[in-house]
Amino acid sequence: MSANHILVVDDEPDIRRLVQEILEDEGYRVSGAESGNAARLALRERRPDLILLDIWMPDLDGISLLKEWSQDEGLPCPVIMMSGHGTVETAVEATRLGAYDFLEKPLSMAKLLLTVERALEAEKLQQENIGLKRRTPQVQEPVGRSAAMQRLREQVKRIAAHDTWVMITGESGSGRETFARYLHSQSARRDRPFVDLSVSALAGGNAARELFGSEQGGLTHYGNLEKAAGGTLLIDEVADMDLDAQSLLLGALDSGSFLRVGGAEPVAIDVRIVAVTQRNLEDEVRAARFREDLFYHLNVVPLNIPALRDHAEDVSDLLNFYLDYFATHEKLPYRRFSVGAQNFLRNYLWPGNVRELKNLVQRLLILGAGDEISQKEVESALGAPAPAQAQSLEGLVSFDQPLRQAREQFEKAYLDYQLEKHVGNVSKMAKEAGMERTHLYRKLRSLGVEIKERR
Repeated sequence: MSANHILVVDDEPDIRRLVQEILEDEGYRVSGAESGNAARLALRERRPDLILLDIWMPDLDGISLLKEWSQDEGLPCPVIMMSGHGTVETAVEATRLGAYDFLEKPLSMAKLLLTVERALEAEKLQQENIGLKRRTPQVQEPVGRSAAMQRLREQVKRIAAHDTWVMITGESGSGRETFARYLHSQSARRDRPFVDLSVSALAGGNAARELFGSEQGGLTHYGNLEKAAGGTLLIDEVADMDLDAQSLLLGALDSGSFLRVGGAEPVAIDVRIVAVTQRNLEDEVRAARFREDLFYHLNVVPLNIPALRDHAEDVSDLLNFYLDYFATHEKLPYRRFSVGAQNFLRNYLWPGNVRELKNLVQRLLILGAGDEISQKEVESALGAPAPAQAQSLEGLVSFDQPLRQAREQFEKAYLDYQLEKHVGNVSKMAKEAGMERTHLYRKLRSLGVEIKERR
């Protein structure tokens, strides 16, 4: 991982040396360029986090460079202009082209450092804002007080202390990206970029350009591995990556560097990779759909996120979190869930996991009225209850009977529910119930529960 990288472009060696020394004393990594052409080459070699750019240089002026860089995808990073003979017109033109600020020479080092700090902070906030607009709300700490969630948070904190790659598995909507972002926020890379790469962007021959970037016609496009430099690259649904893209990624990970498309200079890889999938990658390897060597590269530390139905005690906390979130951030009217509604939702199976819960809360706040959200309103918003809807003990077990009979009555109801849920599949049922199959068969027979009729 690395500190912010600053490129100083100035044809006066004394100024370059002075600025470089001061910035390095502040903990920045600094490189210099003595001309416009040298700046072009430096930008091709590696994308900096900020550029200090002189206006008047013998071969190419800074405004022309700024105009060139602002084409296509816009400036690659914040640019601060410097000049000893600037005019109002040049300052206005630089600002129009996207320069962050304009500093007059002789430079005030205090003002220089403050401007650099503010430019880097503004860029960081802008990238976070883009991420928030693109994605679901960014939760710094995953919500839930269950033993499973507490254990996961502690596990993530331990993983974050080591700069290892992580494989996050779990059902869609279970909060895999939330945990990936939490991992990043707890790590030493927290102040560097978090880049989310969807595998769908690598389809149709775009894999090399999206991963590695390109150099064409004097313009440099930075790929995701470079955009995430010093930070974390999340590869979403990595199991969907085709074999060609897998080969490209594996080659880069093996060598620790890559070439941009059309480029000649290698770029070093400095990222933590977090791969996310809802599929079993070992099954994909056995089916020859995923490279075994890439699997072992990515699967350094596995982290499994449970489905919401497996930590249903967190449902109330999640409901309250999203009520507060939508009331605060989207100015929706605040409402509260009745006890009956909360109890119903704690026993709901949540096939869409936390994402489904979030969408439900938003829908109820937009379409509903009144201070309280009733169970009837929740059932209506969800549609017909799922066939394998979990049930409470009420109405299933009589408490006015000996304990042994009550226990048998509960066990029969529980196994009936599990058989219906898994459509008579005893292997899946035994796994969820935590029982050996032979013991489960004996229990079913002793309680008179028929299996064949459920299949």
